[in-house]
Amino acid sequence: MNQAAAPSVVSLFSNRFVQAIMLAGLFMHLGIWIRNFAVLLYVVEMTNNNPIALSLVSIAEFAPIFIFSFIGGAFADRWRPKRTMIWCDLLSAISVFVVLATIIIGSWEAVFFTTFISAILSQFSQPSSMKLFKQHVPEELLQAGMSIFQTMGALFMVAGPAIGTIIYEQYGIQTSIIITGFMFLLSAVALLFLPADRKEEKQETSTSLRSELMEGARYVWKSSILKPLMACFAMAGFAIGLIQPLGILVVTEQLGLPKGHLQYLLMVNGGAMLIGGALAMMMSKRLQPQHMLAVGMAVSSVVFVVIGVSHLWWLTLTAQFFSGLFLPAIQIGINTLILKNTESDFIGRVNGILSPMFMGAMVITMSLAGVVKSVLPLSSMYAISSVLFIVGILSIISILRMRASKQVEELTGKAAIANSK
Repeated sequence: MNQAAAPSVVSLFSNRFVQAIMLAGLFMHLGIWIRNFAVLLYVVEMTNNNPIALSLVSIAEFAPIFIFSFIGGAFADRWRPKRTMIWCDLLSAISVFVVLATIIIGSWEAVFFTTFISAILSQFSQPSSMKLFKQHVPEELLQAGMSIFQTMGALFMVAGPAIGTIIYEQYGIQTSIIITGFMFLLSAVALLFLPADRKEEKQETSTSLRSELMEGARYVWKSSILKPLMACFAMAGFAIGLIQPLGILVVTEQLGLPKGHLQYLLMVNGGAMLIGGALAMMMSKRLQPQHMLAVGMAVSSVVFVVIGVSHLWWLTLTAQFFSGLFLPAIQIGINTLILKNTESDFIGRVNGILSPMFMGAMVITMSLAGVVKSVLPLSSMYAISSVLFIVGILSIISILRMRASKQVEELTGKAAIANSK
C-alpha cells in the first residue's frame, strides 16, 4: 500500500504555479490600486469633482466586462494561457506608458484609457489564470487555493486605497502612472516562472469563434450545476448592487453620524474579509463549496436585515463585520464550483458568461438604488436585498443535495458528450 498521501493545504505554498501566480498577483494588485486611485483623484482635481467625469471612470472600469468578457473567455480557451497572461500584462504596461506620454504632451483626458485598456485585457487574462489554476492545482486543494487569492484581494481592499492615495498625493499623476506601468511589467516577469503551457494547448481549432461562443452557452445551459449557479450569481449581484451605494446613508441618515464614520465601516468590513478568507482556507477540506456558498448567502441575508433596522453604532459595526467575514465564502464557493464542474476547454467561456451575469445584475440594481430609495426606507431596501440572497440559495437547492461524486460523474458525462461532437 504505497499510496501517496493526499496533498495538504501547506503544500500549496510549495506549488510552483501558486508561487508564481501569487507574486504576479501581488504586483498586479499594487498596479491596479495605484492606477485606480491616481485616476480617480486626478479626475476629481482636473474637473472640480464633475459627476459626469467621475462616472466615466466607473464606465471605463466596468464596460469592458460586458463587452469583452464572453469574447475574451472564448479566446482564452483557444490560446495558450501562460502566454496570454504575459502578453496581457505587457500590453497593459505599454498602454500605460503611451498614456503617460499623452498626458505629458498635454491631453489629460487620455488618463481614462489606462483603466479602459487594462480592463479589456483583463477579460482575456483572468479566464486564462483560472484555466491554469485547474491544470496545476490538485482538485482537493482548489477551494483552499481560491481562499488564498481571495485573502490577497481582501488585503488590498484594505491597504490599496491608502497606498494609491499616498502615492498620488506625494508624487502626482505622472509618477503614479510610471509605478503602475512597472508593476505590470514585474507581473509579466513573475508569470515567466509559471510552468510551461501544456502541449495540447498548441493544437489549432478549426471551428469559428461564433460556433465556440454558442457551444459555451449551450454548455452552461445544459449543466445541472452551472445553470442554477448562474441564477445564484445573478441574485447575489442584484442583492449586493442594491445596497452598495447605501453605506453613506446608513451612517448619516439612519445612525445620525458624520459621513466620516463610513471609513470605519469599510475598514471593519475589509479586515473581516481578511479573516474570512483565512477561515475559508482552513475549512476548505471540511466544507463542500456549494455548502460554503449557501452559508455565506444565508448569513449575509440575516446581516443585511440587521444593518437595515439598526440604529446603534456598535450593532451596525458588528453586522458589517459579519458581512465581510462571510463574503469570501460566497466568492470562493462560486469560483470553486466553476473550476470543479467545468472542463478545462470551457473554463474561459463559462467564466465569460457568469462574470457579466453578476456584474450586470449588480450594475442594474446600483443604478436603480437611488430611485428605489426615493420611495422606500433603508430598512425595506436591505430587506429586499436579504430576500434576493434567499432566492439565490433556493436556486441552488439541487446543487446542495448533490454529492461530490455525483458532480464528478456529471462532468465526466459532459466530457464524453463534448468529445463525441
